[in-house]
Amino acid sequence: MNTAKHYLALSGGVGGAKLALGLANVLPADSLTIAVNVGDDFEHLGLTICPDIDTVLYTLSDLVHPQQGWGRNDESWGVLDELKRLGSDSWFLLGDRDVALHLIRLKLLQQGLSISEITARLAKQLGINVTIAPITDAPIRTMVDTDRGRLAFQDYFVRLRCEPKLLSLEFQGADTATLSPTIRAALAHPDLAGVIHLLSDAWVQADDLREVARDQGQILQHLGIRHTSQFTRFSL
Repeated sequence: MNTAKHYLALSGGVGGAKLALGLANVLPADSLTIAVNVGDDFEHLGLTICPDIDTVLYTLSDLVHPQQGWGRNDESWGVLDELKRLGSDSWFLLGDRDVALHLIRLKLLQQGLSISEITARLAKQLGINVTIAPITDAPIRTMVDTDRGRLAFQDYFVRLRCEPKLLSLEFQGADTATLSPTIRAALAHPDLAGVIHLLSDAWVQADDLREVARDQGQILQHLGIRHTSQFTRFSL
């Protein structure tokens, strides 16, 4: 790769984060922007959870759990244990260090900052030099229609372990979603040499990024994605 050029990498969670780490290790920090999927984001216990963004942050700061590929290394579970004892939702594993990050995100959201601005702050605090940003600052929420009714994606994927029969997906918020300023700037970079596809799941990640970027012909040209839009609802 010509490291004088700029690259935009499209990342999901565990697999994409590992590949993003590899790019960050071989490219100058100012040559790489990482656009992260937000289709898995949801609200839990009053907190905004951004699983893919957090996995990229933890991976690039060398804080990720090495076996799991997600969550924090050397995590403790006092908060989760107390939630269980008090009879509250404990199916989504939030460790104590992870909760600290989410409390910071909550505070900054309440102050009016965007997910892009918060992600940039967290990356700086974690010592990450490359640019990491959500593909959009708009809230995108994946809904799953199943034989047990409509479920939020994390309910289906994590709480119920994909046991219900999946009938269709709907991606709420996509109709008005636009590229975040950081990603729009990366696409307009005068020395943009390419868009690097790090996504492992074309349905749950690639189409997410593709459709949010529907007004950016460059990203489609670089990727050549032809999948049905994640955001237009499809049946299996």
